[in-house]
Amino acid sequence: MTAARAGPTLMLVLVVAVLVGCGVILLLERSLTRILLGVVLLGNGVNLLILLGGRAGGAPIVGTGPVGEMSDPLPQAMVLTAIVITFGLTAFLLAVAYRSWFLTGDDEVPDDLEDRQIIRRAERNEVGAADLGGEGPDEDPEQVDPEPARRRLRRGEEA
Repeated sequence: MTAARAGPTLMLVLVVAVLVGCGVILLLERSLTRILLGVVLLGNGVNLLILLGGRAGGAPIVGTGPVGEMSDPLPQAMVLTAIVITFGLTAFLLAVAYRSWFLTGDDEVPDDLEDRQIIRRAERNEVGAADLGGEGPDEDPEQVDPEPARRRLRRGEEA
């Protein structure tokens, strides 16, 4: 902030844009460590954006100066809360990434088997069966054993 009543500088707005942009790009990756870095960058960019929304000025302590020259304490409180939430999410993602690396040797997020089936159906222009409802639990055609389809997908056969 350049002055007590001036808005955010162009440099701070660009920093927010770069942090949020890089965070979103990293969130779209398949590696859990890149997703973790994306969450951290996105959290920091949003925190800076919230701070830019507040009024600049002196410390928001009653009795230290005129009320009109104090900064807005609400964005500061929101940022403190967001920092704690981002820290908790970061700790959770670190635990998930470590567990994935420990069990599989890498931290890549695998494709879901149902996603592969949907992609194959879309390539063949096949429409899924409509669920008309009203069937009993024994007559519902959607309640089938998924094991044969999973075995076929692992071998690379069509569903």
